[in-house]
Amino acid sequence: MFYREAGDFTTNYAEDNQTFPIRLDRMGYYATMIVAFCVVPFFINDYWASAVLLPFLIYAIAAIGLNILVGYCGQVSLGSGGFMAVGAYASYKLMTSFPDMSMIIVVLLSGLITAMVGAAFGLPSLRIKGFYLAVATLASQFFLVWLFNKVAWFYNYSASGQINAPERTVLGFVITGPNAAPAVTYLFCLAFAVGLAWLARNMTRSNTGRRWMAIRDMDIAAEIIGVNPLGAKLSAFAVSSFYIGVAGSLMFTVYLGAVEVGEAFGITKSFLLLFMVIIGGLGSIFGSFAGAAFMVLFPVLLKNVLVGQLGWATNIAAHFEFVIVGGLIVIFLIMEPHGLAAIWRVVKEKLRLWPFPH
Repeated sequence: MFYREAGDFTTNYAEDNQTFPIRLDRMGYYATMIVAFCVVPFFINDYWASAVLLPFLIYAIAAIGLNILVGYCGQVSLGSGGFMAVGAYASYKLMTSFPDMSMIIVVLLSGLITAMVGAAFGLPSLRIKGFYLAVATLASQFFLVWLFNKVAWFYNYSASGQINAPERTVLGFVITGPNAAPAVTYLFCLAFAVGLAWLARNMTRSNTGRRWMAIRDMDIAAEIIGVNPLGAKLSAFAVSSFYIGVAGSLMFTVYLGAVEVGEAFGITKSFLLLFMVIIGGLGSIFGSFAGAAFMVLFPVLLKNVLVGQLGWATNIAAHFEFVIVGGLIVIFLIMEPHGLAAIWRVVKEKLRLWPFPH
């Protein structure tokens, strides 16, 4: 009754292999895009942009990147915060060195620079894996934060060590700085999120994605059947770092406007992105969006309830938030290790067979 595929016929392989083979799914996707691009910009305000929509879109891009590495290629990484810092500082240097460069080019070049750095730090994955690889990537996190703190060239020898995004425009609209309109910054981030999600979806279904998944499932067997572990692992680190670098660039230029590397891109940022992937679902593009939405919306909801409705102190509510999120992560790991994406998949299967038992 609610979710049926009766009457959906495919006549060629391309139709059968499309991302949304069921018509109702396609209609839902198109409706979501219309609302996101054509409706939300007219109703958005500063609060919704800064508290919900911008962090959700930026974290979703970073979660997709980390999911490519962890969920699709099976390489554990705890250095996401450091790679976001690379994207942020690369965009700062590009904006200050080339004032006339388009913001779109700045963001993409920041992602490419981060991809090269990520591929370099991914070299240990050729010899180590699992816990030891996690420790190696954790070392990259601390090294990158230390580097951006100690080398004054990265923050243009500022006395405070803080970097500030200069004002830039795209198509005549201010996109960075205090004068940027919420609708403009939202659409800018939304365009990157949708485009990169589409790219990731197609990439994971290509030969490159199949090589990643072969390495994830059993690297020795993958090498026996002809998969080059060097190319597969380094490409996963590079693509993952590109996405995370783009997210770091957007977070600095569009969302925050001014950052200090230790506060904005510390180890807590790496764990936050990992929690998004775990809660959303490993090996799922939809799960990356679901995990980002959960980790962004849940604290906002909890703060409104505990502080706004119940009158709790802000610091107590913040500590209670950590307890609840940590408990939910443990529950997900035990009861549904594939996260929100698996729950949504089961719900759709139930709806397809309703009211008959399954």
